[in-house]
Amino acid sequence: MKRIPILAALLLAGALGAVAPAPAADAPLISRETLFGNPERASVTISPDGSRLAWLAPEKGVLNVWVAPVGDLGAARAVTHDASRGIRAYFWAFDSRHVVYLQDRAGDENWRVYAVDLVAGSEKDLTPFDKVQARIEQVSPRHPGEILISLNDRDPQLHDVYRVNLASGERTLVQKNEGFVGFSIDGDYRVRLATRFTPDGGAEILRATAEGFQPFATVPPADSLTTQPIGFDKTGETLYLLDSRDRDTSALTRVELASGRSETVFVDPKADVANVLVHPTEFTLEAVSSNYLREKWQVLDPALAPDFEALARAAPGDFLINARTLDDTAWVVAYVQDDGPVAYYLYRRPARQATFLFTNRPALEGLPLMPMHAEVVRARDGLELVSYLTLPVGSDPDADGRPAGPAPMVLFVHGGPWARDEWGYNPYHQWLANRGYAVLSVNFRASTGFGKTFLNAGNREWAAKMHDDLLDAVDWAVAQKIADPKRVAIMGGSYGGYATLVGLAFTPERFAAGVDIVGPSSLVTLLESIPPYWAPILSVFEQRMGEMKTPEGRKFLESRSPLFRAEKIQRPLLIGQGANDPRVNQAESDQIVKALKAKSIPVTYVLFPDEGHGFARPENRKAFNAVAEAFLAEHLGGRFEPVGADFTGSTIVVPEGAADVPGLAAALPSPAAK
Repeated sequence: MKRIPILAALLLAGALGAVAPAPAADAPLISRETLFGNPERASVTISPDGSRLAWLAPEKGVLNVWVAPVGDLGAARAVTHDASRGIRAYFWAFDSRHVVYLQDRAGDENWRVYAVDLVAGSEKDLTPFDKVQARIEQVSPRHPGEILISLNDRDPQLHDVYRVNLASGERTLVQKNEGFVGFSIDGDYRVRLATRFTPDGGAEILRATAEGFQPFATVPPADSLTTQPIGFDKTGETLYLLDSRDRDTSALTRVELASGRSETVFVDPKADVANVLVHPTEFTLEAVSSNYLREKWQVLDPALAPDFEALARAAPGDFLINARTLDDTAWVVAYVQDDGPVAYYLYRRPARQATFLFTNRPALEGLPLMPMHAEVVRARDGLELVSYLTLPVGSDPDADGRPAGPAPMVLFVHGGPWARDEWGYNPYHQWLANRGYAVLSVNFRASTGFGKTFLNAGNREWAAKMHDDLLDAVDWAVAQKIADPKRVAIMGGSYGGYATLVGLAFTPERFAAGVDIVGPSSLVTLLESIPPYWAPILSVFEQRMGEMKTPEGRKFLESRSPLFRAEKIQRPLLIGQGANDPRVNQAESDQIVKALKAKSIPVTYVLFPDEGHGFARPENRKAFNAVAEAFLAEHLGGRFEPVGADFTGSTIVVPEGAADVPGLAAALPSPAAK
């Protein structure tokens, strides 16, 4: 199964054994350890030969890869031994002998690729370079002992493609990058296509020929984020392309490389293609999904219809096929719900039987978790804003999706902004609902998944119509008697952190408080400090955000930057930042904190020296959320769990405003203790 887009978020969802929640006053506080600590077991896969299962689980408190024989989970053993950040991404090599994983250092996103030999018990760093970012470019069952990796070791802006032997580590150059954002490679490791963005924010797809790369397809700027190659058939002569040209939503199409003839396989007029299921060795299209309110699958290969029917009956929730054996007789399937943990099953196709394995967070089972309601909110100009609402624990006794009375609310804004919120278990929604808040997440214009018209409606609308959508959603929640208008906070990470700063600086009386996590404060300095390997996509940023090459362009970006309106902020603000963030540099938080201090405007600033764009270590997640919980309780009036031991093992530093959050200064470890 291939997730679209490639940089998909981790799936932390599902449920078993939820109970009717008691009123908030009686419901137990769910600990931050239960919600934000390491999962017990997650990201389950099966080896291509079907002999072993693998998953992520803690070893000495740090996520590592564990492997067990199929049918003997008790014999599981850790095969990696990371002792710091924890492993978050791994996969089986097609030889079923190697497990490959990626790891960076302290959040710098200079990923290295490691291969673990399960027979020899050894581990090899396949990309032993400092200040170089490695990416997994392609894997294929036709070359089980080799993978394709791309590296920006020659030029920090461009990733060249290398063929790497998993056993020896030997590396061979396959394709030098002469200005492309990426390549499309078939199952025989042949580079077939290259893609580059044009100065206007559009894209060109070029075909590899004996004479070099030649024009193959032109993608207008309006389609550049909704049209992309995703793979090839068995011959390598037919391209699978997501294509929104001449339509609004991206469709799944087949394109003959030789003639350019295109055939539409599937299109949903309401939503872009979300996932595509391809046979593991034949590379035929088998199923496709789209996601408007929730993910829906369309079976393309009739041979799979009985399997999808059997899986729909096997367990509650929406299912995802995590992994398949090469002979396609066994699948690992994850069941997702909104009010409990992911449930993993081993599905045997010949018998059409699903056998329960375990859940990712069994501590959640039986807790008073709340359902997530999909809502469609109308923006002031008529756009449909697909949103997700979770109500405070115990507030909806008749289960009609509306609380008995208005509640304090947290508007939780997703990052990107070219991403989206989805239905499913969300630890932040459950945490805040357990503390007594309604939680609303809004797919504002520029969010992905809803077609190019909706996506492009956000062009150059940062701090303008994109913010209006959030305000319209708050107005809707107030009108529906969900939210108390005087007790609404705004919170989010990355773009969501920027939206928080915009909320407090551009509409200073609208929100009671704000929590900004790794959010940029100036669009000018954000674009000036992007990682070098983002340079090939700079034209896309300029098309959708604004350009900084002219005085007029810089002035426009400044007009949409909270830093230049910092003196307008009136309401309490909490900022969280990773010191090694390559996307939103620490300077983004430093400069707005400095501006607020210059105007004697209170702000609490929490910094983690060993984190990047977000907080990967559970010790740091729990520490920041402990601060955020006390902060929100102070300004919205919800419940909170004392810090307790949640600063233990964290590198938390509070350079500014510790005294403004109740209990924070006293809970911080002394310099000597750290």
